[in-house]
Amino acid sequence: MRLAVNIDHIATLRNARGGLEPDPVLAARIVEQAGAEGIVCHLREDRRHIRDRDVVLLREAVATKLDLEMAATPEIIRIAMRIKPDLATLVPEHRRELTTEGGLDVVRQRTKLRKAIQQLHDAGIVVSLFVDPVKRQIDAAKEIGADIIEIHTGEYAEAKSSPQRERLLKRVRATAAFARSMGLGVNAGHGLSYDNVVPIATITDIEEISIGHALIARAAFVGLDRAVQDMVELVKGNSGDDKTGRKVLG
Repeated sequence: MRLAVNIDHIATLRNARGGLEPDPVLAARIVEQAGAEGIVCHLREDRRHIRDRDVVLLREAVATKLDLEMAATPEIIRIAMRIKPDLATLVPEHRRELTTEGGLDVVRQRTKLRKAIQQLHDAGIVVSLFVDPVKRQIDAAKEIGADIIEIHTGEYAEAKSSPQRERLLKRVRATAAFARSMGLGVNAGHGLSYDNVVPIATITDIEEISIGHALIARAAFVGLDRAVQDMVELVKGNSGDDKTGRKVLG
């Protein structure tokens, strides 16, 4: 399983002072050198963290894979077609949300999303749809031409009890298997952390996990390279188990 790292909050920190540091491009290089196999950034309509220039420079600098998260709006689609990320992940976007609050409603937005996917395909860009783990959304994603789905793991990550988390984990696992059976690539992300990633990482139908906030938060204490290395160990399964069955960082 691959680890892709979302660097949005490096830009959030930079923008807090209005200067140039910390630099998201430098962060991307450190992340790749530490073992991540992809860089994720979200160019929001309000440019609250990643900005247009960041995306241009990241396209030049990223040596692994650049995943551009984006709303299916004409402006952002035009930017993506010009920049040509390796992957465009279409996500829902609301201006006042702190972070993405759920998956796309592909069923209701078939026409709009089909058009966006076709435009991106015409530019040679692979397209992923960020969806909740619901079968009808996977059916619709396949129908309108998506290449990959990214399963929204937010509910799983926010579960309040072990039984609830196990139930939601089973839903993610079943959704991943169903999507693969349909010929779709499968990624997963949102809310994943050092405490909850291992069960998701054991789902063999998921090819890539995207993690941002938890990793950048840890980096504030241990450094970005160590934070990535620790997460790579968990995702790749290279660390030991404690008596609870959870992975223990070395």
